[in-house]
Amino acid sequence: MKKILLPLAATLSVALTGCSPAEDPENQGNVAQDINNFEEIYANITADDIRPPLKTLASDEFEGRLPTTAGEKKTLDFLISEFKAAGLKPGNGDSFLQEVALMEINADPNMVMTIGDNTFNYKEDMVASSKREQAEVALSDSELVFVGYGVNAPEYDWNDYDGLDVEGKTVVILINDPGFENPGSGKFQGTTMTYYGRWSYKYEEASRQGAAGALIVHETAPASYPWSVVANSWSGPQYGLVTEDGGASRVAMEGWLTVDAAQKVFADAGLDYFEEKAKAMQGPYSKPMDVTASVTVKNTFKKSKSYNVLATVPGAELPDEHVIYTSHWDHLGKDTSKEGDQIYNGAHDNATGTAATLVMARAFAKLSPAPQRSVSFLVVTAEEQGLLGSKFYANNPVIPIENTIANINMDAMNVLGKTKDVAVVGMGKSDLEDNLKVAAERQGRTLTQEDKPEAGYYYRSDHFSFAKQGVPALYAKGGSEPADEETAAYRKRMNVIVNGCYHQVCDHYRDNWDLSGIAQDTQLLFDVGYQIANAEDWPQWKDSSEFQRQ
Repeated sequence: MKKILLPLAATLSVALTGCSPAEDPENQGNVAQDINNFEEIYANITADDIRPPLKTLASDEFEGRLPTTAGEKKTLDFLISEFKAAGLKPGNGDSFLQEVALMEINADPNMVMTIGDNTFNYKEDMVASSKREQAEVALSDSELVFVGYGVNAPEYDWNDYDGLDVEGKTVVILINDPGFENPGSGKFQGTTMTYYGRWSYKYEEASRQGAAGALIVHETAPASYPWSVVANSWSGPQYGLVTEDGGASRVAMEGWLTVDAAQKVFADAGLDYFEEKAKAMQGPYSKPMDVTASVTVKNTFKKSKSYNVLATVPGAELPDEHVIYTSHWDHLGKDTSKEGDQIYNGAHDNATGTAATLVMARAFAKLSPAPQRSVSFLVVTAEEQGLLGSKFYANNPVIPIENTIANINMDAMNVLGKTKDVAVVGMGKSDLEDNLKVAAERQGRTLTQEDKPEAGYYYRSDHFSFAKQGVPALYAKGGSEPADEETAAYRKRMNVIVNGCYHQVCDHYRDNWDLSGIAQDTQLLFDVGYQIANAEDWPQWKDSSEFQRQ
């Protein structure tokens, strides 16, 4: 654990307690050199500041901000112009940009999978793909091994791969983690999903174990989405990062089975799916299945370049140590095959977070004196394609990971007015929540757990890329309790209008949006970052977290 001992400025009491140095008897007679303008800057973060950049980024002119299109060029130019105007420094040497090499992979949908005596059809019973840069990837009579939840978690004393050799074999894996359907067991975190429940982790662990293929069994409740989401999300163009090994370190085939298909496979192996699942809930579990799988995935590839944007407010005392705010600038572009509106403007997701980032950057740049540590703003590409921009940055950091104190994420911010509560996504992960609580109390708000913690939203936005590298990462936003009756009525009206607009062309900017909730949360997260940038100690993960700084 790294610990920094700094002389705390008297002005830090502004952020931590809400009282000014002049109100602190210990600071009487020493106010002139200690007082700064935190309170003034904090108060001047308003909805009027957020509206112009939000409206611009979500305009038709930006064409839905799809990476590698003309919309990207307009977005990058706008962001750089705004950061320069605010007085921030380029974050990557003398550049505001970090190049991200992307790979688009299209799998031929004309594929079938045979397992034992069963033949399964693409999208109807299964989906399969490959992240390897090969025109054709084939599994031929690959032995199947059931590996329970496919988890190797030392901190939970759980390893489904213990004593197994799955080299060249195909593993069959349950979705979510062992706590979800057995919350009374005390295993993992009950119904709250951990990292080990995410499909991305399961493929990664199967790859580390040397498997040739990995099949996840889909069930709607533990997945938190129906089979249609899997079928639609895993078909068509899939994006990834260009890697030095051409994806050779990944399992050759990554796929899903419907639960009905899985039951047939288990029956063919002389097993009962639900009986085996029940055993897997009780403790680390695996079982050879005595059946084989065959499938051929044919791919076409297209390489392209996109960019992250990085800007910095240098710290006054420890400029090499950084607090990093993240948001993603990208959305889905436009669909010229549609009649009428063709542009996926992505106003809520995530022009809101990007606009808040620009306002946040201006606020930090105006602080006098500057925070003791540097504060940087990373606006990433290709979040919608699987967190690719943040993943690339985390694997190729401009600011060394060992000098990155914390990450604070802003994604799809609150357009429904002020709230009395703050929803903490992935509550209980790190002591950044202690800083958040201080900032929330300043606003008279309380911290609450996110809705549907079983859905694992903590693992679905850009802070996750930092968490995987051991950097404490916070994702919090306006909660569900409106600030007053007027806001409650507005919320009810607006929810009717915007409901169902996620990743649809109706996610566009509206002049009647109440942006006071975004301003409230921007102030909140500004306060959190200010505390961390001036604190004595680095924030740490909670002992129960699955992420630890190495």
